[in-house]
Amino acid sequence: MHVGCSARIVAQLAGGRTNSAGECDASDFWQAGSTLPWPERRIPMSVKPTDEPECRGGGADDIELVIEGRPRDLGSFVVRRMLPSEQRRLVGPFIFYDHVDRVVMPPGQGFDVRPHPHISLATITYLLEGEFVHRDSLGSVQVIRPGDVNWMIAGRGIVHSERTSAEVRARGAALHAVQSWVALPLAHEETEPRFEHHPEPTIPRLVRRGAVLRVIAGTAYGAEAPTGVLSPTLYVHAKLDLGAVLPIDDEHEQRGVYVARGSVECRGRSFAPGTLVLLRAGASVSIRAQSDADVMLIGGAPLDGERHVYWNFVSSRRERIERAKADWREGRFAKVPTDDTEFIPLPSD
Repeated sequence: MHVGCSARIVAQLAGGRTNSAGECDASDFWQAGSTLPWPERRIPMSVKPTDEPECRGGGADDIELVIEGRPRDLGSFVVRRMLPSEQRRLVGPFIFYDHVDRVVMPPGQGFDVRPHPHISLATITYLLEGEFVHRDSLGSVQVIRPGDVNWMIAGRGIVHSERTSAEVRARGAALHAVQSWVALPLAHEETEPRFEHHPEPTIPRLVRRGAVLRVIAGTAYGAEAPTGVLSPTLYVHAKLDLGAVLPIDDEHEQRGVYVARGSVECRGRSFAPGTLVLLRAGASVSIRAQSDADVMLIGGAPLDGERHVYWNFVSSRRERIERAKADWREGRFAKVPTDDTEFIPLPSD
């Protein structure tokens, strides 16, 4: 990632590496930061304990847990990691959730996530502002812009990169993004990889008083996204005007409300940006916008068993992760045809 001295900061905080030119593995933004299976040890998400999301008891009967993502100032970016956290590793199938706060990049700077692998998960990329180019080992080349959805199923294995285009880099631009992973059901962990791009006009758009809802993945409020989810999923972007009241769809057993911008009130409590509010199953809950706000609703059905996480790999089997590590180290993953001159090594390499 070509962002000057902040490259080293990114690598140090996320346990990543810098190359001889001092460039960081920018995909550390999208990595879980753990090299041990989550069900077996409770460890920090990152090198510095202050980067660990803070979890607090919900207090109100309808609020199960509140996770406050600690912002990490990386020089050119501020990143908040919400999942996995010490007290909650999953919300529905969501096993990883990162929020890159809005940043304006000057001309000459950009966002560069070099080629890196995934297995047994699906990535969901959604931009609130900005754009970059997705490339993968299937040969996909796709620009993503605000309101679009990139859904990539890794299955038995895929490699991808995400970069600012030369045109956007030359003029400079803003970026505001959320990146998440969902773990795949056991029956689909080794499915064929695939990539789906769903442009903004194809995403269900629902209008409520003072609110515009976009159903990114799964089902909510009677609408179904075109995204090819493999288990019951809740993922909605709610854009709220000051004073708007939004009932939270109660179709799904596990639900979280993430405040990306502005502030909202729920059960008499105020929640600021960078807060993930987890709701009790079946609770009838509404939120009220205390300012103009962007809120992400996440969740779905509980996952069918434990998952292990190492770097960019998720699996129900430790031995599968070991095989993926060896395959990446020894160059057996397919390459990205239009971006094959560099890659991100394993953290231990």
